[in-house]
Amino acid sequence: MRPIPPLAWIPLAIVWLGLDDGSKILVIFVAAFVPSVINSYTGVRNIETPMMEAAQMLGVKGWRLVREVLVPGSLPMIFTGLRLSLQASWTTLVAAELIGALYGLGSILNQAAQDIYPAMILVAMVCVGVCGASTTWLLGQVEARAMPWRKGRVAE
Repeated sequence: MRPIPPLAWIPLAIVWLGLDDGSKILVIFVAAFVPSVINSYTGVRNIETPMMEAAQMLGVKGWRLVREVLVPGSLPMIFTGLRLSLQASWTTLVAAELIGALYGLGSILNQAAQDIYPAMILVAMVCVGVCGASTTWLLGQVEARAMPWRKGRVAE
């Protein structure tokens, strides 16, 4: 699924789901799913063997092993995947709306470009930037709360 760029899915999504939110959601899902899964998988795989062995020797198994070892150990990579997915989602959302949408910031950008209205283009771009920065900041706050042991890491 990843060798196909997410934006290449837009025409098919429009044919399948029309110009409503469903097509945008599908394309955003395609863009965001792979980075999150790959980074989460990598995070679990990178947990050091001695850590797993020590937990198992102490009798930690099943869901307790997942909750106390696997999730905390893989959280840095999970949040890396979430940051990448968030960035890909915003990029894909604007592109999907530019190509085919009845409303949204991308369609405002498209209409302003057709009307040769640079002030509106700049306003829409600033709105996209503020939304992207806000969601990135919010994710940084969630990350800081989820991993209090990483005190040196400043929430973005």
